[in-house]
Amino acid sequence: MGNLAYAEEYDDDYKYEVINGVEYAMAPPMVSHNKVIMNLSRIIASYLRGKRCQVFTDTGVLLGENEVIPDLLVVCDPSKIGEMYIEGAPDFVVEVLSHSTEKRDRTDKFQLYEKYGVKEYWIVDTWGKSVDVYKLQNEKFALTNIHRLPMEKTLRKEEQAKLQLTIKLSLYDDLEFDVSEVFEGL
Repeated sequence: MGNLAYAEEYDDDYKYEVINGVEYAMAPPMVSHNKVIMNLSRIIASYLRGKRCQVFTDTGVLLGENEVIPDLLVVCDPSKIGEMYIEGAPDFVVEVLSHSTEKRDRTDKFQLYEKYGVKEYWIVDTWGKSVDVYKLQNEKFALTNIHRLPMEKTLRKEEQAKLQLTIKLSLYDDLEFDVSEVFEGL
């Protein structure tokens, strides 16, 4: 193990994950995918400045024999932060869906993050402009909220005003922001 992002036997243009013994090549992400990750990392990193927890993007995580590269993660236990990898479950993970990874993000990675005790898992859909929020409750993920950016043409202004568009990261009581910030620039 430990060959995730730097394996010499792999093509340098791709990163690889190993989930349940199966290797998956990861193609470079789309621009919309990168915009969402940059938006979230900017918001969360700014909030975490000077705090114990740290935000990472594009960083390998070792979960038993599995090696994954979440799009964004937060780690609050400094002993998990190694030189090349996060060793153990992050506290918070975000995966941004792509056509090639959607099934894996919603099934294999979902189950893996749940099994190893990730406290909160967000699945971001750039096409539907939504964020599915799962929180670990009694060792199982529970869908606690779906934040969806309304399509302006489908809702009247009165209906838009009634929508709850604030999203909150549960690690901190006061880390809240407008869901539109996640999709800024798309």
